Amino acid sequence: MRYAYAITAALLAGGATATLTLQQPLGAQVAQNAPGSIASATPRPNAPMSFADMAAKLQPAVVNISTTQRIQVSQQNPFAGSPFEDLFRRFGGGGTQPDGQPVTREATSLGSGFIISADGYVVTNNHVISGGPGRGPGGAQANAVVSQITVTLPDRKEYTARVVGRDVASDLAVLKIEAKNLPFVEFGDSTRTRVGDWVVAIGNPFGLGGTVTAGIISALHRNIGLGGAYDRYLQTDASINQGNSGGPMFDLNGNVIGINTAIFSPTGGNVGIGFAIPAEEAKPVIDALRRGGRVQRGYLGVGIQQIDDAIAGSLGLPKNVGEIVSRVEPGYAAARAGIRQGDVIVKINNQAVTPDSTLSYIVANTPVGSRVPIELIRDGKRQTVTAVVGERPPEDQLAAADGDGLNQDENDGATTPAPNAQASTRASIGLSLQTLTPEIARQLSLGAGVKGVVVSSVDPSSDAATQGLQRGDVILSINQRSVATIQDVIAAVDAARAARRESVLLLVQRGSTPARYVGVGIKRP
Repeated sequence: MRYAYAITAALLAGGATATLTLQQPLGAQVAQNAPGSIASATPRPNAPMSFADMAAKLQPAVVNISTTQRIQVSQQNPFAGSPFEDLFRRFGGGGTQPDGQPVTREATSLGSGFIISADGYVVTNNHVISGGPGRGPGGAQANAVVSQITVTLPDRKEYTARVVGRDVASDLAVLKIEAKNLPFVEFGDSTRTRVGDWVVAIGNPFGLGGTVTAGIISALHRNIGLGGAYDRYLQTDASINQGNSGGPMFDLNGNVIGINTAIFSPTGGNVGIGFAIPAEEAKPVIDALRRGGRVQRGYLGVGIQQIDDAIAGSLGLPKNVGEIVSRVEPGYAAARAGIRQGDVIVKINNQAVTPDSTLSYIVANTPVGSRVPIELIRDGKRQTVTAVVGERPPEDQLAAADGDGLNQDENDGATTPAPNAQASTRASIGLSLQTLTPEIARQLSLGAGVKGVVVSSVDPSSDAATQGLQRGDVILSINQRSVATIQDVIAAVDAARAARRESVLLLVQRGSTPARYVGVGIKRP
């Protein structure tokens, strides 16, 4: 998609020949685009009329990275349970050969990188050099294991690379090739980058080889919904496509200010929305990996959610203020500091928690062992606690703690509350509810000690349905008040109405996954 930008001039016509000059009073507000208020768009004396010289100087340090992978194919057996099942397996179906060995295929992947030292250290994205779940021939499920990484220079020289270090959380990796006197580039200062600055991206889109594109910085500190400490990207309209991952983004001085990592694309191709890891985030990680060290990050031990409009309304808070604690991990810094589920953290170490500066980002970049003040809102009142920042556990350990999937078991055989109670909750928040019994808890794969009420049906036209609530979800609390009966729910909704709230805050658990907060609008009688 191409975007055309135009400056529209307003022409004032009149019959009078005299010019009236108005004197602006001191301190008067003027239009953002008032004459003289914007620096001239004419290129500066040192700005390039062409990117050719710059590209010629930088391209030799940008490399193509390819991997060779062995993919273990796991096909579903369409003849399972039939007389043909054994025949299917004997001819390699189901991911195994007749002798029982797994069926594998060789595949390749392509990406980009750049050299940061004359002796052959190379930077790229971790996902460029990592095997993972994929698709084998015919769309079969496959698991890939990288067996070789090849770095190809612009002069077509090829080198086998070894991995010096990789970091999953930041999606960065450092490789080493055995060569000398190589062209290389250095990191610049991305903190000085402004929206509208020119940038140049160089990489290997679709395996075509060295490709140069130019554009501007479209946004800073862009959160693209990945979560975590590194969801804070430079956005650009410079053309970035598949295969550009790991390649550098340069400013006009030829310094690396970003590492091209992701695109937003409904079609899979460039639509003018690309994302790069800022140099300010990448360089400390790269330096640690290059030394063979481990990247240390701060950790509080909380599950957090951003506060959307519905949650803000249910808490009586303004939008974009803080993040809400959905769970507290026992034994970690937050628990020791007295932080509770449902607290809204608004500041940490005197830094405001905002969509551009998230709690994860601030904590991860706080030195391990630091004592930091944490300002939070609990029951509508502000208070401050002090926490000693711990070290973030490995990513696989955190992923296991988060669970993997939603349990949607039916709750047949459950007792049904009185019809008038069902009608009341369905009329107010669009949910029919029932008491959580031990039998239902087993059917829903809930942990021991879970208390709440179970959603038996959802009004499809309600806000609850819009927010994604489903039959089998368990509501643990409403507006920070635990609920164990339908009457508890009715009382909590009535209290919210009395306080003139437009919505209520539900703490919802689905199966064995961690509970999360959901703001649900209240229907008016």
